[in-house]
Amino acid sequence: MAINAFGRGRESDYSGQSSTSSTTSSSTSSASGGLTAFIDQGSEFEGKLSFRDTVRIDGRFQGEITSENTLIVGESGEIDAEIRSKNVVVSGTVHGNIIAETKVVLHKSARIEGDIQTPSIVVEEGAMISGKISMSSSSAKSGAALKAVAAKSDAKDATSTNNGQSR
Repeated sequence: MAINAFGRGRESDYSGQSSTSSTTSSSTSSASGGLTAFIDQGSEFEGKLSFRDTVRIDGRFQGEITSENTLIVGESGEIDAEIRSKNVVVSGTVHGNIIAETKVVLHKSARIEGDIQTPSIVVEEGAMISGKISMSSSSAKSGAALKAVAAKSDAKDATSTNNGQSR
């Protein structure tokens, strides 16, 4: 999966493969919804970036990013933008708000300066966030379902405790 293959630093990206097999691997994965674009370290872009599949940024980007799939910010990636995407995986630096429809993953090297809005978030120890995190309404529904399950479980425990006491 693209998130695992490209979510970390460069050392895991090209794990000993020659450039030919690396290119073949990328084009094969893009046909199945994998990585479709790569902005390498040393590149700088400004403006609006919009894409459908997975994009990895290891360079600098300033502006606005909109995605229908996954944005990956590599360890050397520096983003100064408002981000709207289905999934966002960060190992680098983001200055700006992140709105993710499904999930945000912050690796230990992630540095976020802005608010995060998502129904699901994974934060590795060491990641830094300066801003607030809001869980969307879909997570509130699942939270209510968890409370309902917990309440049933508590009621069951209370019944068994009462039965134990009456003996």
